Amino acid sequence: MVQLSEAAPPVAAKKPYDVVSPHGVRSDPYYWMRDDARVDPEVLAYLHAENTHTEAVLAPVKELEDQLFGELRARVKEDDASVPVFDRGYWYYVRYETGKQYPIYARRRGTRDAPEEVLLDGNVLATGHAFYKIGNYEVSPDGRLIAWAEDTVGRNQFTLRVKNLETGGELSDTATNISGSLAWANDSHTLFFGGKDEVTLRADRVFRHVLGGTTELVHHETDGQFYVGVGHTKSRRYIVIGMRSTTSAESLLIDADLPATAPRAFLPRSSDHIYGIEHVGDRFIVRTNDHAKNFRVAEVRPGDEGNLAAWKDVIPHRADTLVEGIAVYDRFLAASVRTGGLRKVHVLPHGGEAFFIDADDPAYVMNVADTPDATSPRVRFTYDSLTRPASVFELDVATRERELLKQQPVPTFDPSLYASEYVHARAGDGTPVPVSIVYRKGTPLDGTAPMLVYGYGSYGISQEPSFGAARVSLLDRGWVYAIAHIRGGQEMGRAWYEDGKLQKKWNTFTDFIAATEHLVEARYGAPDKVFAMGGSAGGLLLGTVVNRRPDLYRGIISFVPFVDVVTTMLDESIPLTTNEYEEWGNPTADKAAYEYMLSYSPYDNVGAHAYPAIYVRTGLWDSQVQYFEPAKWVARLRATKRDANPLLLDTNMKAGHGGASGRFDALREVARAYAFALAVLEQPDRR
Repeated sequence: MVQLSEAAPPVAAKKPYDVVSPHGVRSDPYYWMRDDARVDPEVLAYLHAENTHTEAVLAPVKELEDQLFGELRARVKEDDASVPVFDRGYWYYVRYETGKQYPIYARRRGTRDAPEEVLLDGNVLATGHAFYKIGNYEVSPDGRLIAWAEDTVGRNQFTLRVKNLETGGELSDTATNISGSLAWANDSHTLFFGGKDEVTLRADRVFRHVLGGTTELVHHETDGQFYVGVGHTKSRRYIVIGMRSTTSAESLLIDADLPATAPRAFLPRSSDHIYGIEHVGDRFIVRTNDHAKNFRVAEVRPGDEGNLAAWKDVIPHRADTLVEGIAVYDRFLAASVRTGGLRKVHVLPHGGEAFFIDADDPAYVMNVADTPDATSPRVRFTYDSLTRPASVFELDVATRERELLKQQPVPTFDPSLYASEYVHARAGDGTPVPVSIVYRKGTPLDGTAPMLVYGYGSYGISQEPSFGAARVSLLDRGWVYAIAHIRGGQEMGRAWYEDGKLQKKWNTFTDFIAATEHLVEARYGAPDKVFAMGGSAGGLLLGTVVNRRPDLYRGIISFVPFVDVVTTMLDESIPLTTNEYEEWGNPTADKAAYEYMLSYSPYDNVGAHAYPAIYVRTGLWDSQVQYFEPAKWVARLRATKRDANPLLLDTNMKAGHGGASGRFDALREVARAYAFALAVLEQPDRR
């Protein structure tokens, strides 16, 4: 048995500070940890002290961490490449080389066996940077130029770069603090890109840049609840400026052949109307929730956009089917839809009979892969499950013949050794909550196995029963892995999301508790060996759940957790705040919202009772959940809780919300979290 070290943790200073709101004053003795510039010596010293403590506590399991890292890396095919995609005369793909951390973006002209042209080599571009990320790239319509957005800090504040692909020389055209969205006009000389607010980091503007010339602001969104991005339609006929809040949307169009013209609204925004557009041939295709909670798909001719009565249904609304995404082609339309909690692909040939693509597993995820060539007669889709690595297929829409283009190689993994299930727990209000489960065959399902339960439950983001190569290291050690598809996601349709937000947010937390209780009662896991894992809003989930039911869990793994809900939502200078009023509520303007989120905010509800072992990881440069939220949470937990279980704060000082940027460095972070869980399992519970 390997024992974690009992090194003494750092003690965070307490400094009086009152967080004032129209509805009350709250004392926050750790508010001093907030340093927006990230240069305060006292703050940095505290974070380093916590990192030193984490290293000391985990030192005895370093060998286990290394072993896990070796297993995780062994399941990566290092010299791998994506399935090529055809676009305007070239086959585009992404590949990796053995031993290298970053992707290489490349293309071949005309045929798949033509000489390779390297567009961007992330390994070269990352040289000299502790963090490097290519956020997006766009090749000009004439194929001669490439524009890309890069982040060398981890804060998602990108820099624009442009390169001549014929000469390899980089142009002087650049911009800083861009959002990463890019779109070329058809002249291959005008580039549109998104920009961010310097303080809140909200993507709120779009610029038009003429190469070698001027940069002009095209649109600035003043409503703080909206994000802004820019792209183009599949037809390349229009540049689209898209604006989206939690509950409404609007699209502005610019003729891609006349990039200097002013944008016009496709359909002006209205309350509770979310829509997105595509254009192919002579028609617009619209995904809309107008009179359709679960969305419908309609077509409309140019000129009739503002007349909703002229919109003709292509996929009518159904109460039991959520339309999540569409891909439009000259000969057919394909949609990613969700029924019964699972994502499927619905194909609608023009003039033919619509059909669903078949699946083979009890729990799976299938998704349309939208390819650029609108003339293709084949629909490309991806498929994976808890026991099957991701596969890329193409299906001939006319003959329905299916071709496997690639199944992701996972060295050392044998899918025949694993099994999955799809079950339902019963929430306190009687609602069935789906749960996906995976384990290695032969694992005893008699109430003795260790179990890890994963959850998220926010923003309408569904947690898919997809394959995860990393978790195999737990399955091979006899663990059961479960995903709780709780309210706040969108697994069971739009109503599932609406029942887990705003004044119904507690459903998210009690659903997760109910799922955990059901799994234990059904003997999938031992009651004293249950761990929970989540990140970001999933960290909020775990923080709330562990305050309410710490007895259910032996350990908690929380990544970049959103835990100081009230203070963050009171402060409009913090990134994401104003955009998320429709998700959490506005505690400044609404007393009921203030009091409701105060009822569950993990930081505000830390109790003087025993907690399970807790591992928390954050990133100093996180632009989505600021590092000081988890830092303050850990400090308050340590000062308040009544147990001797380990509590660790692990801060990546050179990364942001997504953690390390290199693919192997990211695996190292997973290995450390798993090593923590495996080590805790061997320790006595000190509550």
